[in-house]
Amino acid sequence: MTQPNLKFSLGEYAARLEKTRRAMEAKGVELLIVSDPSNMAWLTGYDGWSFYVHQAVIVPPSGEPIWFGRGQDANGAKFTAYLKHDNIVGYPDHYVQSTERHPMDYLSGILTERGLGKLTIGVEMDNYWFSAAAFAALQKHLPNARFVDATALVNWQRAVKSETEIKYMRNAARIVEAMHARIFDRIEVGMRKCDLVAEIYDAGTRGVDGIGGDYPAIVPLLPSGVEASAPHLTWDDRPMKKGEGTFFEIAGCYNRYHLPLSRTVFLGKPTQAFIDAEKATLEGMEAGLAVAKPGNTCEDIANAFFGVLKKYGIVKDNRTGYPIGLSYPPDWGERTMSLRPGDRTELKPGMTFHFMTGLWLEDMGFETTESILVTESGVECFANVPRKLMVKD
Repeated sequence: MTQPNLKFSLGEYAARLEKTRRAMEAKGVELLIVSDPSNMAWLTGYDGWSFYVHQAVIVPPSGEPIWFGRGQDANGAKFTAYLKHDNIVGYPDHYVQSTERHPMDYLSGILTERGLGKLTIGVEMDNYWFSAAAFAALQKHLPNARFVDATALVNWQRAVKSETEIKYMRNAARIVEAMHARIFDRIEVGMRKCDLVAEIYDAGTRGVDGIGGDYPAIVPLLPSGVEASAPHLTWDDRPMKKGEGTFFEIAGCYNRYHLPLSRTVFLGKPTQAFIDAEKATLEGMEAGLAVAKPGNTCEDIANAFFGVLKKYGIVKDNRTGYPIGLSYPPDWGERTMSLRPGDRTELKPGMTFHFMTGLWLEDMGFETTESILVTESGVECFANVPRKLMVKD
């Protein structure tokens, strides 16, 4: 019998399951259908590039969770999840991307066979991986069930990281440090941006000091010049230009745990606009870090940062951070709390955030960010990369 390659102890998985069941009970959920691949991995260990088809982890009222997915991916579950093989259920391939049937038709039959078809069922309604068709199929074939929205129920249980999770994020920090070092070493006027991205991927995958890198949930974001006023552009094959700034929003990744970090590189002599943006951002970041401690709230960090920006006449009309950790494409955030005014979520030791202090102004963009760990006494920045505008002639 194949032994799975587990990234955490069975005791940690058991604690996660118990924590999730307590949250289910509080919400009146008897059975939970989890389709977010990050939550699936957190609950069971399952890790595979199979989230482009319908899959789920089902948390019943008692006993082990059930992995449900495409039949050809069932062996992947046996290799990566701690579950007994009886609780790994694959559906036939003619359900894949069919216009005549849906994988949730099949899951409905499995739940009915196991006596679970008449319960109060929680589903992740607002989720990249759970579709309207999936919900309609469940409703059709489980007419005696009561459905409730359990979006982010598991995500919230992931907010405070374990020692092992923090260790993996520290490894990811070493990788992103190497990625930024490679960028500054190789970037030059005339270099095709796609070639620079190849260097970023090489550094991120090779890792550092025996720590190999995993694929990040978001591709490198690196717009230049006026295009850097848009936060989420990727790359092309145009050459890097003198007199332009480029921000690099990238993440190191280890065992699916992410450590995002952004820096901005200017080729040539920086303009006054970049110098001013650097001054405001760094001062604002220091103000935010000073209040990032247990007992304070998410909005305390945001208000401190935005207060400094206001002093400099800069308006940032988007949140300034979000929780990070285990994730899959298309997003390395955890989709729960946000660092923004109005979010009164209390900061607790073990919470981890990307303090996203990026500025996207009318004709430029500037990003110098930190990923942070809330500690017992304050805050720790995971990565050690010079916190400044990087200038290269």
